[in-house]
Amino acid sequence: MTADDSFGRLDDDDYPAYTMGRAAEMLGTTQSFLRAVGEARLITPLRSAGGHRRYSRYQLRIAARARELVDHGTPIEAACRIIILEDQLEEAQRTNAEHRRAAEASKAPAA
Repeated sequence: MTADDSFGRLDDDDYPAYTMGRAAEMLGTTQSFLRAVGEARLITPLRSAGGHRRYSRYQLRIAARARELVDHGTPIEAACRIIILEDQLEEAQRTNAEHRRAAEASKAPAA
């Protein structure tokens, strides 16, 4: 990958552009918080060739949500589980809506 290719990917929400130190700084938290979120399997940072954790903007938004819950007194393991369940619920609702639309479309009279 060339420097031009890497620069173009900075707009990609899934591109692991941030080191652990920078990610912690951006979130106003500690590196141990990010490790704990990873251990709870809320996010899985990619690893650089040297084995260092790298985070994407998408992962940082998820970690920020966890931090918000922790800041309001929720234990970190519970905060991570809540976020995982919220994500699963959103996906189930999206799937149900798709099935509902497909069922309604199959019942519609032919024009």
